[in-house]
Amino acid sequence: MSLLEVEVLNVRHGLLQAVCDVSFKIDRSEIVAFVGANGAGKTTLFRALAGAHMPASGRVVLDGADVTSVPDHQRVKRGIALVPEGRHLFKDLTVYENLALANAAGRKGAWSIDSVFDVFPNLVPHLRQKAGTLSGGEQQAAAIGRALITNPDVLLLDEVSLGLSPAAVENVYASIGRLVGAATTILLVEQDLDRALSVATRVICMLEGRVVLEDAVGKLSREQIIEAYFGTRQTRSEGVTTQ
Repeated sequence: MSLLEVEVLNVRHGLLQAVCDVSFKIDRSEIVAFVGANGAGKTTLFRALAGAHMPASGRVVLDGADVTSVPDHQRVKRGIALVPEGRHLFKDLTVYENLALANAAGRKGAWSIDSVFDVFPNLVPHLRQKAGTLSGGEQQAAAIGRALITNPDVLLLDEVSLGLSPAAVENVYASIGRLVGAATTILLVEQDLDRALSVATRVICMLEGRVVLEDAVGKLSREQIIEAYFGTRQTRSEGVTTQ
């Protein structure tokens, strides 16, 4: 049985349908990159998976349990954690206080404040520093650490490199590499295709709210992904259709 199953999910912003009939399955320890142009529906999809935006129809099933109508704070306790675009830390609280709040809200498991600092040692000198005064890369590390400390079964990372310096991106992806070694199940939204492919085992490409390509990284060429990204060809793992 798959860890996460999404079945014909539709999500709206008022009259705008941002996610259209999206279905996929995620197995444990997979790293799946969601790619697509701005407005493709990736962030809305992740918010729906996390319970922050309720879908109009369809189902989200986590480890065999239907969580479609479960709100976001309860989904954290069920095992889904979102690192949102823009990080959304409590900026007036210290790094330690941000992590401690997540620790209280989450589940028991292998991740603790100490193990988060093992993955993100750059946070240790800033333990008592207010989160809002950190650099962009340090804030992203704190946001990922805050999600990990809830001990999620599924970690959703939305635009982890957005707005970061090249050096900060290197540090963040080095940390993601350590999470891969820890067999963490990760769904990743990333505009930098090369970065996404460097860590992912599978790619799902979205276009105008729909999944138009899905396959293992090793089975796809960069050209196929770019064609799906820009809508010059619509591809699914079941077959290929030229538009």
